[in-house]
Amino acid sequence: MPQLATFPTVRAVMAVRAVSFGAAPRLALAASPARRISAYSAAAPVPRCGYAMPPPSLQERQELLKSHFLLGKLGDSDIAALLAHAHVERFAAGTEIFAKGSPGQSMMAVLSGSVKITSSSPEGREIVFNIMGPGEIFGEIALLDGLERSADLIALTDCELLVILRRDFLPLLQRRADLCIMLLELLCQKLRRTSEQVEDVSFEHLNSRVAKALLRLADPAAAGGKPAVLRVTQRELGHMVGGSRESVNRLLQAWQKTGLVELGKGTIAIRDLQGMRRLV
Repeated sequence: MPQLATFPTVRAVMAVRAVSFGAAPRLALAASPARRISAYSAAAPVPRCGYAMPPPSLQERQELLKSHFLLGKLGDSDIAALLAHAHVERFAAGTEIFAKGSPGQSMMAVLSGSVKITSSSPEGREIVFNIMGPGEIFGEIALLDGLERSADLIALTDCELLVILRRDFLPLLQRRADLCIMLLELLCQKLRRTSEQVEDVSFEHLNSRVAKALLRLADPAAAGGKPAVLRVTQRELGHMVGGSRESVNRLLQAWQKTGLVELGKGTIAIRDLQGMRRLV
């Protein structure tokens, strides 16, 4: 008997659709100054923060944009123009970077650390839509509609985010029809993933859902026998796949005994990537 999500399927469908059309696409800054570690422009001196972290160099910011399937199509001059308007924000672990309902008018990239996109019910139940780490870029759709956030963004660790405002990117889109086509392709990609997630929540066993979630979070470079260490708690993983922490813990404990994973404090290391893929 498949272990289904702990929330109804209809609610799951609505939540998963928020991933494609509300949560991940609409990310921008709305953190209160009291909780924000620091903010600085690309040209401004970097203030000392609550944790030691050198500021990203211009080359690092350029490489980050070039690594993105959409922005990587831009020429060096276009990327330089974007970075001239971009700024970096630093947040401490646990900080609410923005809240559901706040304005969505920027695209963001993770320079360091990790963040989660989440939504909570009035009763306190949480759904984690995605967890993102260095090199991942999100908020592309906010560049088109600028609508309010439909989910919260929380810093899982101390992190740095590169922010590009919608008002600075739109003029580039108006000059580049090819980028508009690529944004449409991105929408199609997210819609396909939405359909897959709805099917997983409705029909897949818990072990398959957990394996898929871990593989999505794993660094593709963590191959060749090197474990992929994921900074995610079992509770957060349960919120991602629609299972309780207790059910996820029992599953991970069984996997640890077979050598598939190794559990740590707030971490899950995939020791056998091929074995994990066979569970999907």
